[in-house]
Amino acid sequence: MRLAFLLYKYFPFGGLQRNFIRISQACQARGHAIRVYTLEWSGDIPDGFEVIRVPVKAWRNFRRYQKFTDWVQRDMRIRPADRVIGFNKMPGLDVYFASDPCYEQKARTLRNPLYRYTGRYRHFSSYERAVFAPQSTTEILMISSLQQVFFEKHYATPTGRFHLLPPGIWPDRRAPANAAEIRDEFRREFGLAEEDLLLLQIGSGFKTKGLDRSLKALASLPEALRARTRLMVIGQDDPTFFRRQAGSLGLAEKVTILQGRNDIPRFLLGADLLIHPAYNENTGNVLLEALVAGLPVLTTAICGFAHFIVEAEGGLVTSAPFEQAQLDALLARMLADKDARARWKANALVFAQTADIYSNAERAADLILDTSQ
Repeated sequence: MRLAFLLYKYFPFGGLQRNFIRISQACQARGHAIRVYTLEWSGDIPDGFEVIRVPVKAWRNFRRYQKFTDWVQRDMRIRPADRVIGFNKMPGLDVYFASDPCYEQKARTLRNPLYRYTGRYRHFSSYERAVFAPQSTTEILMISSLQQVFFEKHYATPTGRFHLLPPGIWPDRRAPANAAEIRDEFRREFGLAEEDLLLLQIGSGFKTKGLDRSLKALASLPEALRARTRLMVIGQDDPTFFRRQAGSLGLAEKVTILQGRNDIPRFLLGADLLIHPAYNENTGNVLLEALVAGLPVLTTAICGFAHFIVEAEGGLVTSAPFEQAQLDALLARMLADKDARARWKANALVFAQTADIYSNAERAADLILDTSQ
């Protein structure tokens, strides 16, 4: 079959983008042709993929997205696809991979009521409705059950159209047999002594991921503990604001912000704790990536995958609603307690051996191809 995959932007380091690559390649491995429509593509193109960079422009993103949809629909009238799979919400999808939270819920709970009179709101609300309205036929692949209740609340989406997938963690995130050797080499490379503590934060979109919260928590540590601790941040975003914040908190020499990179497993093995105090996170693959590497996690309850941290006993989760003081206290506790970190690490590695958290792409391919019969 000819499968058309639609996403606005591809770069190698985003969670949505990694899910897209794994799922599309799982479909390709079963003998199906892959065509991709996108506005931007950064990185290598997999062998056999037809990637179409849609040539539309606009001053505002939502106008550009409208033009993208129109252009793609015109092209597919000329060159039809057997199935259309979207990784962003838009009209005309046969299957939608739901990596983003419910927009309508956010608009009604986190925004001023006047926001709903804007063109931006009308666009994103209508595009979400095109996927989730009762009359739509789009099948919905969910990777977290937390958001389903909001979609059903706002759109009365039939329950039968939701399909819950297991998480899709890359096997290369699991701790290898020589994990200790890799850790030692990593810490030598970055000048980390045995008594030093490395706090790691990974994720594109520093504001949404709560980097400001991490910096405040680091600054709040007792002086002796703060002196031993460094924070490394990896993600695709403009770091200017957060570098200024680090400087104002007296942390300029304690914080390193890096662009997205391909050697994340080394950082997971070399660090002592992953911090992920997100404001909003439908899932949070990085939480599970840390677990399977044996890295303890500190995160917020808002994250869709936070429950895995509790189930695995692989770290701590702040309560809801979020309070900065609680994050500060938990960070100090986790960094100060070496024995507890060893227990969390051991629990996480056991979890990595037994949990079904790797088969997302295969199960998604099953559903995409089953619904295309």
